[in-house]
Order: sequence, then structure tokens, then C-alpha cells
Amino acid sequence: MNEKKSYTFLEIKQKLVNYCVYQDRCHKEVEQKMWDYLLIPEAKEEILLYLMRENYLNEERFTRSYIRGKFYMKSWGRNKIRNHLKFKGVPQKLINSCFDEIDEGDYQKTLAKLFHNYSSKIKGLQVYQKNAKTIKYLLGKGFEYEEIRRVIEEE
Repeated sequence: MNEKKSYTFLEIKQKLVNYCVYQDRCHKEVEQKMWDYLLIPEAKEEILLYLMRENYLNEERFTRSYIRGKFYMKSWGRNKIRNHLKFKGVPQKLINSCFDEIDEGDYQKTLAKLFHNYSSKIKGLQVYQKNAKTIKYLLGKGFEYEEIRRVIEEE
């Protein structure tokens, strides 16, 4: 028998505070987490407002931290980051205003490094085939086609 443990309103509120403290979250993640607890809409609303008012839930902070993490730790390009944030329900305007978290010089260096590392591993192909495979790989990482072309032209 799979019985869910029931919690008081205050226990649920504290669990959601802890959820937000552990790592920056977006509204959609918190709302999905709330589905675990059978809350009436008014209770959900009250908890959301509390989390925002007390700055546990801050969509801009989440977006900035997400952008930094995905670029500097995982070397994702802007397109992939943008798509993942859109999927998380972050407004386009907010996403665009937070991309200043990525230094343009770092972006170019990372792209060039990924290009060289990937293309140097490909053996036994013509230059254009090697470039085509590398472009496909970099597009998959979320880098813009124009930016990738610029790196190739600088070769």
C-alpha cells in the first residue's frame, strides 16, 4: 500500500523553503514540487508569495545562476541555455536580459576551444567533412551557426 505521508501547512512551507535554499529554483520547479503535496490553490498561492517575499524564490537570480552554470561548467551555447530556460517557463525578456552573465570573450574562447578539441579528435576525413561534423556537434551544444562559421574562418 502506497500511502503518502501528510504534512501540515507549516511543514510543507518549510520543505519548500529548504527546496529553494538548497539550489536556486524557478517558479515552475516550485509549482511542480507543490504537486507532491495535496494543497488547495490558496495554500499554494500563499506559499509562493511567501517564498518570493522572503527572496527564497527569485526568478532573475535563478536565471542568472542557471546561465552561468550551464555555460561555465557545461560549456553550453546561448541557444541551448535559452531553450532549456524557456522549457522551465522563464520569460523570454528575462532570459535575454540575463545573458550579460556570459562574458563575450569567454564565449568566443570556449567556442574556439570546443571547436579545436572536437575537430582534432576526428581522424581520416576531408577538411570539409571534419568541419561539417564539428559544426553539427557545436550546434548541438547550443552555439550559433554564425559564431561557429567565424571560428572556422579564423582557421
